[in-house]
Amino acid sequence: MSEQKLPSRAEDFAEWYNAIVLRADMADYGPARGTMIVKPYGWALWENIQAALDKRFKATGHVNAGFPMFIPMHFLEKEKRHVEGFSPELAVVTIGGGEQLEEPLVVRPTSETIIGNAYAKWIKSYRDLPVLINLWNSVVRWELRTKLFLRTAEFWWQEGHTAHATAEEAEAETQRMLNVYADFAENEAAVPVYRGRKSESEKFAGADASYSIEAMMGDGKALQSGTSHYFGQNFAKAFDIRYLDKNNQQQHCWTTSWGLSTRFVGAIIMVHGDDKGLIMPPRLAPHQVVIVPIYKNEAERTSVMEAVARIQAELIEADIRVKVDDRDETPGFKFNDWEMRGVPLRIEIGPKDVANSSVALARRDKPGKEGKSFAPQAGLAATMIEMLKTIQQSLFDRALAFRNANTSDPKNYDEFKAAIEKGFALSYWCGERECEAKVKEETKATTRCIPFDQPSEPGVCIHCGKPAKGKAIFGRAY
Repeated sequence: MSEQKLPSRAEDFAEWYNAIVLRADMADYGPARGTMIVKPYGWALWENIQAALDKRFKATGHVNAGFPMFIPMHFLEKEKRHVEGFSPELAVVTIGGGEQLEEPLVVRPTSETIIGNAYAKWIKSYRDLPVLINLWNSVVRWELRTKLFLRTAEFWWQEGHTAHATAEEAEAETQRMLNVYADFAENEAAVPVYRGRKSESEKFAGADASYSIEAMMGDGKALQSGTSHYFGQNFAKAFDIRYLDKNNQQQHCWTTSWGLSTRFVGAIIMVHGDDKGLIMPPRLAPHQVVIVPIYKNEAERTSVMEAVARIQAELIEADIRVKVDDRDETPGFKFNDWEMRGVPLRIEIGPKDVANSSVALARRDKPGKEGKSFAPQAGLAATMIEMLKTIQQSLFDRALAFRNANTSDPKNYDEFKAAIEKGFALSYWCGERECEAKVKEETKATTRCIPFDQPSEPGVCIHCGKPAKGKAIFGRAY
């Protein structure tokens, strides 16, 4: 399967993406409509994403917990804007144990409501605050149009939920976690992101303010890659989450939530992949290095595999994730297969390499001869570590250059429409819902976020010509 030619990104980006997910053994379609099976190679990437995020969460004082997936229907109805935002996507259980349930149970679409119910019981005093909890779980949203990793009926994610004594603390938490996501995206996944506030029409249901990191995919479309929400006291009042302050007065808490999901796997594929398949960023790659032994007979095999075992042990000792491909397949098949899977570095060892105490190297981010080199076996682990760092930076630089080249600052609406055809438009906007809706109707572009960095000079809306409230990033999105 891996040797079949992929559709090219230029010809059919959507089909290229679908083919890669399946051929690289990342995922498969589940038996129920819109569901996804994450295969071991895809799950290994998700595990590395989890580890990178979990380390950051714990460093900022958060702890992990588990909450039920079934939520009583009346919980969602307590926060009206929340249930209105999610009602079209809810999966609801009405029968349990063969009998009609007294109250329907919602299969968790997100956990704000069940968290709110628990926090109301747990929080009594200012001494109990802040509460900083994160969940690793799956959620269900009944999506009409699905795409593996990007939008499925069930997906895996983390969702953080925090409660604070003041609005300032909650707002600071919201911003802090957005910055954690941006740091992860850029330094672990090599995916450059814009960070900013969502518009009123694009914010999370029940939030006072939503913030996001937005990444540009290889076809110029946007992917909302992580979100952080400031709820004010909306959920605290709906669920009566109160605490006794230092003056012995009852106060409602201020709450937040934030999440990043398996759709980030899709981001990695679409930002870095090429016409040969995946290109994994080294810091997250399930296998950072693959070793392909090459031999023709048993005598050659013995000497080659002795060198392979020694090099493998050295790389493992250096904390490099290494895979030895000793399958009964031709070297050419293995090269194509690991190119499809996007392993950052390939080591080839044959009899000549054993005799010369060297190895042949191939970088996945550089095709053909450009990525080929030779290195001595002595000190190979140090060579690999430096080369992996170089590849990581190279992927980020390439993605950033692509994003910058495809982000325009149009001077009029005709230029705006042309910019949207290839990527993002960073444009002055009046901030009005009606204007935003009109732009979407005419161009299929939405406001991705309102960047924190804003120009000092005033401007007029790119669409309606009214005084602008600032610049927003517009783009078509997944």
